[in-house]
Amino acid sequence: MKRIMLTVAYDGTNYHGWQRQPNGETIESVLNRCLSELLQEETEVIGASRTDSGVHALCNVAVFDTNTNIPPDKLAYALNARLPADIKIQGSKEVDTAFHPRHCDSRKTYEYRIYHAEFPMPTERLYAHFSYTHYDVERMKEAARYFVGTHDFKSFCSTDSQAENTVRQMERAEVEKNGNLIVFRVAGRGFLYNMVRIMAGTLMEVGRGNLEPEDVKRILEAKNRSAAGPTAPACGLTLMKYEFLNTNI
Repeated sequence: MKRIMLTVAYDGTNYHGWQRQPNGETIESVLNRCLSELLQEETEVIGASRTDSGVHALCNVAVFDTNTNIPPDKLAYALNARLPADIKIQGSKEVDTAFHPRHCDSRKTYEYRIYHAEFPMPTERLYAHFSYTHYDVERMKEAARYFVGTHDFKSFCSTDSQAENTVRQMERAEVEKNGNLIVFRVAGRGFLYNMVRIMAGTLMEVGRGNLEPEDVKRILEAKNRSAAGPTAPACGLTLMKYEFLNTNI
């Protein structure tokens, strides 16, 4: 028995998130089904990041155990031949059988994209949240700095979350504008349910002038979901980078 790690990219538009659900297709369920058919053995993956419905990823990570004789680096090619066009493996390799992607030190980088223009752009509709509202990007940049560091992010966590500990460390939080796109980029050691989308929704409120940049500090201290802004739509969010720290992976 050996353990294989997959790097998985996907367009989450047509899926009910990563984790297997009883009421809809998910990334995990598609991977399990295609792997089981390919390997002719019941296979279940363990995902590193359980992204929400409609969220995209360039590099999510999954592992599974198998007895197959297919070389580990060739599994990506074989699996891609069975996967739909909106889910594709970017790499496959063997890892230690004790490796678990959710039980090791890691850093994730997310981007939330806002397409700001007078009219929607069809080619951006699946990967950016459209808004014609004016945003003061400098105010958003100032507000984002308050996220950096170790804080209790309870105010930026969905009330549906089961997390007992809401303290997280953010190593990077920045906003930049490139043409019609406003991009919020955040990197940290772990994230709560809907956390990045609530952070993005709060920054949009700052950009609109409904909140002051320094209000982010007050919202963090409140530890109350109702103190923060709305949850931004899922389509604008993409998992951009997944790094394993203090390991040879």
